[in-house]
Amino acid sequence: MNTLQITALLIVFAGAFGAINYLFFKLPSAIGILVVAFLASLSVLGLEALFPVLSIAEAITAFVAEIEFSQALLEGMLGLLLFAGALHVNIDDLRNEAWVIVLMATLGVALSTLVVGVGFYWLTAMPLLAALVFGALISPTDPVAVLGVLRQAELPKSLETKIAGESLFNDGVGYVAFLLLAGLAFPVAGVHADASITGVAGFFAKEVLGGVLLGAVLGWCVFQVMKRIDDYPLEILLSLGLAFGGYELAVALHVSGPIMAVVAGLFIGNTGVKYGMSEQTRQHLNAFWTLIDEMLNAVLFLLIGVEIFAITFNWDTMTTGLAAIGLALVGRLVAVAIPIAVVSPFRGYSKGVVPIMTWGGLKGGISVALALSLPASEWKPEILTATYLVVLFSIIVQGLTVAPLARRVGREPEML
Repeated sequence: MNTLQITALLIVFAGAFGAINYLFFKLPSAIGILVVAFLASLSVLGLEALFPVLSIAEAITAFVAEIEFSQALLEGMLGLLLFAGALHVNIDDLRNEAWVIVLMATLGVALSTLVVGVGFYWLTAMPLLAALVFGALISPTDPVAVLGVLRQAELPKSLETKIAGESLFNDGVGYVAFLLLAGLAFPVAGVHADASITGVAGFFAKEVLGGVLLGAVLGWCVFQVMKRIDDYPLEILLSLGLAFGGYELAVALHVSGPIMAVVAGLFIGNTGVKYGMSEQTRQHLNAFWTLIDEMLNAVLFLLIGVEIFAITFNWDTMTTGLAAIGLALVGRLVAVAIPIAVVSPFRGYSKGVVPIMTWGGLKGGISVALALSLPASEWKPEILTATYLVVLFSIIVQGLTVAPLARRVGREPEML
């Protein structure tokens, strides 16, 4: 099948599964599509077990392989999704929570990677570097999943800002950490990453600071053009070119595409909207990117649901994956509690912040895409299965219960 046919099928199924959810399950849209897709996938596997002659699972597995989920997300959808998410985040709110967001996106990701990686090494006896790769890909929260759930949870504004802001930035930092560790653990064609302190520092500086700089420069350039015109279809087209073209440029320059997309989105969503657009353009731009966000979310969660056909399930991988769910939660708790403890002497935090941020730190499609992108090895099936189970648990169980948890723990107006 060609790309256009695959895209058409995905949109058809996303719409059909969304309608089924709306009519029968009535779950939040993205989570509902994932649940319906997952149940449909399980039904197909059940039919295949009962009637092997049908060969349905084999055909769907071939279709899923054709989609190339990892490439489609990491080199296509991700830039648009991150830009759309950042576009609606208030930079003044981010500034008020800057220290805790920065600490959770850096120190928190590092601590969680270490905790989860060492735990996974103990569980599986795989090489420590390979286990740390799993820690790196599962530690960042997924901004796509997080922002989708936050719209339903109605959390206090400052708490919502912490979770949303952290998810936007720790995703980029986690991706850089993954690239570094994967280069060390799974060298390709004899090419080894530089494991020296200088090499690691240089790699992070180039990826992270390069992404920030590129996002800021491109955002400023597009803003300067927008400021001089008043034509909302053209301005929307410019924003689309910034998100898509800027991400691809970041990939070509070997700097962080996710961080570039977030910085550019924040720039246009705040400075651009405030100083460079008419009211008509603002309304149409927000409506356009909200629609893009919703549609891509629907397709992404559909893809997560059907990726079960790319997973190797057996007793060992299942038990490891279930244990990895607990590991991921412990890593998330450490990633939240320590930065909050560091910052708390300088400002107060409600007792509900740590449990809500721990439970609300959802994993998503980015983790699955990173696991799929690993080169073939004896450890990849175990890492991929564990990643998939953690993501399913996170989106379905945590995503559906974070709002009740917030109400139970406390949603006091004074919560900081």
